[in-house]
Amino acid sequence: MLKVNLETDIKPLAEVRASITACIEQVHKTGRPLVITKQGKSAAILLDVSVYEALMERLELLEDIRTAEAQITEGKLISQQEVEEKFSARLK
Repeated sequence: MLKVNLETDIKPLAEVRASITACIEQVHKTGRPLVITKQGKSAAILLDVSVYEALMERLELLEDIRTAEAQITEGKLISQQEVEEKFSARLK
C-alpha cells in the first residue's frame, strides 16, 4: 500500500459526499487510501478493494505467526515424526 499524499488524499466528508464516484476512482487508480475528515479530524479511510484484501491477508498471516510464536513459548510443539504419523494415519 502506498503512503497517503497529504495534498490529494485527505478530503472533508462534504467533498466526498459531493464526489463519491471520483473519490472511488482515485483510490482505485492510485492504490492509495483516502482519508476522510469530519470537523477537521480524520474520521474514516476509503480503500480500494484489492488493497483492503491484501491488508487482510497480511494481517491473517501475522496473526498466524503470533499464534505460532505463543505456542512455541508455551512448549506446544510436536516433532516432524509426530506430524508425519498423524497425516499418514489420516490418509489411510
